[in-house]
Amino acid sequence: MSKVCEYFFTPISPWTYFGHERLVAMAKKHGVQLDVKPCDIGKVFNVSGGLPLAKRAPQRQAYRLIELKRWSEYLQMPLNLQPKFFPVPPDAASKLIIATRLAHGTDAALALAGALMRALWAEERNISDADTLIAIALDCGHDGKALLKSSETASVQGELDRYTDEAIAKNVFGSPWYIVDGEGFWGQDRLDFVERAFTK
Repeated sequence: MSKVCEYFFTPISPWTYFGHERLVAMAKKHGVQLDVKPCDIGKVFNVSGGLPLAKRAPQRQAYRLIELKRWSEYLQMPLNLQPKFFPVPPDAASKLIIATRLAHGTDAALALAGALMRALWAEERNISDADTLIAIALDCGHDGKALLKSSETASVQGELDRYTDEAIAKNVFGSPWYIVDGEGFWGQDRLDFVERAFTK
């Protein structure tokens, strides 16, 4: 039986964007199943003591920009340090990812999640806008309007709430967060350790 990696994240995190494709490739290489769990990071912060970006100390905000630039250059991934549409409410994008998983499976959900993060961090697109979400889903080969409609159902909201409750119960306090064999790893800069856990 293959290993499972629980993948808690919010699609508006630049750190999740940096790690997403590498995580997908690593899981494929090692035959690990990714359990895709978008969650409400605001509710997680309320429990864990995390602060939204605007409420963080100025020196923390300044250093974040330095680190984002470093990682963008190191990974050779395009990144707008201060995107036009950030911060943006993540719920609509998170629910679209969940609806995609329910309708088309994990691989489709992972591909859509990657497209949504690129849209926000590299393409200056508003991933809380319905028309933008429909267009991104279409680009991923789906019926965007139907997928968006299904993402607005109570059952999908219930999944988002469940993943958020799970994140809180499992002591998640940031995004991305990976859990392998019960061990948590916070941040895309821990992916080397995640890969080691994949091979144990």
